[in-house]
Amino acid sequence: MKILLALLAFIAPAAALAAGDVTLASDVFVERISQDAQGKTKVTLDPPAIVTPGDRLVFQLTYRNGGAQPATGFEVTNPVPASIVFTGVEDASARVSIDGGKSWGALAALKVALPDGSKRPAAAADVTHIRWSFAQPIPAGQAGKLSFRGIVK
Repeated sequence: MKILLALLAFIAPAAALAAGDVTLASDVFVERISQDAQGKTKVTLDPPAIVTPGDRLVFQLTYRNGGAQPATGFEVTNPVPASIVFTGVEDASARVSIDGGKSWGALAALKVALPDGSKRPAAAADVTHIRWSFAQPIPAGQAGKLSFRGIVK
């Protein structure tokens, strides 16, 4: 139960810049994979009653521009909870940070400094934050979802 409480404490977006009339809501789901009677794979997203190490989670951020004007320069930064290993983001334009939000980029382009001064390629487990920057204005009344995935440590 402690894992669930710690997890839920960190699902809210850390920052929404230039938000204006854009509202954000955060949800987290446990991804369950099963097979139906015909042997077909079925994926469901369930509310997390209890999460345990190894559970696959989907974090969803829902945004909506409730204003009368398009929202420009909208940006959302979300921390990855310390109890979660980041496994991916569906939006290829999203950028990640491996240093607590100091620098950003595509995961494949980032390097982790090692104690001996050398560097290694960053891995998904190094991700501390995710950022979505909207290149286009969000039209008035429009809503959408952003998401990322992780596994409970």
